[in-house]
Amino acid sequence: EVQLVEFGGDSVQAGGSLRLSCKASGFTFGEPDLSVMAWYRQAPGNKCELVSQIDTDGSIYYEDAVKGRFTMSLDNAENTIHLQMDNLKPEDTAVYYCAALHEKALFSDCGPGTGQSGFDYWGKGASVTVST
Repeated sequence: EVQLVEFGGDSVQAGGSLRLSCKASGFTFGEPDLSVMAWYRQAPGNKCELVSQIDTDGSIYYEDAVKGRFTMSLDNAENTIHLQMDNLKPEDTAVYYCAALHEKALFSDCGPGTGQSGFDYWGKGASVTVST
């Protein structure tokens, strides 16, 4: 059974840092049907937003609003991905979701049940709140 568990969510002041981690089990990153690992976020009332993703070739994408502040990394030995978030801003406040996908995609909503059943997997989310 594929499972993704995020941890590291917290409340911080603007300018602070947080590190989110997502521990995956039940699969190994790079398997043919799970070629993308990604972080998405969704703030109340907003659409699901792709924050960062890594492909099997190692290329990493960052959404413009987080470039230069967020760093995504993959620990193959631990089957874990991380999202280092620095210089956090109030607009970064959201629930952050880890996802293992069979292909790159954008979604209206984030979270379990989104995407193609049996091919896309999500964690339950980690809440990040950035205050002024």
